Amino acid sequence: MPLSEHEQRMLEQMERALYAEDPKFATALEGSGLRTYTRRRVYQAVAGFLVGIALLMAGMVAQQIWISVVGFLVMLGCAVLAVTGWRKAPKPGEQPAGAVPGAPAARRQSKPKRSMMDRIEQRWQRRRDEQGGR
Repeated sequence: MPLSEHEQRMLEQMERALYAEDPKFATALEGSGLRTYTRRRVYQAVAGFLVGIALLMAGMVAQQIWISVVGFLVMLGCAVLAVTGWRKAPKPGEQPAGAVPGAPAARRQSKPKRSMMDRIEQRWQRRRDEQGGR
C-alpha cells in the first residue's frame, strides 16, 4: 500500500529537516559510503589473495604442507569475499536499497518498492488496523 499524500509530504518535510539540522549525517545516510566501503573490502580481499599465494609458494619452497594449505585457504576465503563484495556493491549511478533521505521524490516514486519499506508499511498498516478496531 503506497503512502498517502499527507504521509509523503510529512516524510519529505522530515528529510528536509534532517538535511537542515545535520547535513553531514544526512549525506552519510545516502549510501555513497557503502560503495567506497565495498570497494575497499574488495581491494583488501585481493591483497589477502596475494598473501595467500605467497603463503602457498612459501610452503612449497619450505616443503611444509600445512603452510601451503593455510595459503590455499586464505586464497579461497579472500576470493569469496571479493566476489560477494563485488556483487553487493551498488553501481555508480545507483542508490543502494534503504537509502531514502536525499533522493528526489520523483526518482524515489519511479523505483520499485524495497523489501524493508514493505515491512515498515505492513507494520504501519497493522498498527493502524489494531487502533481502528478497538
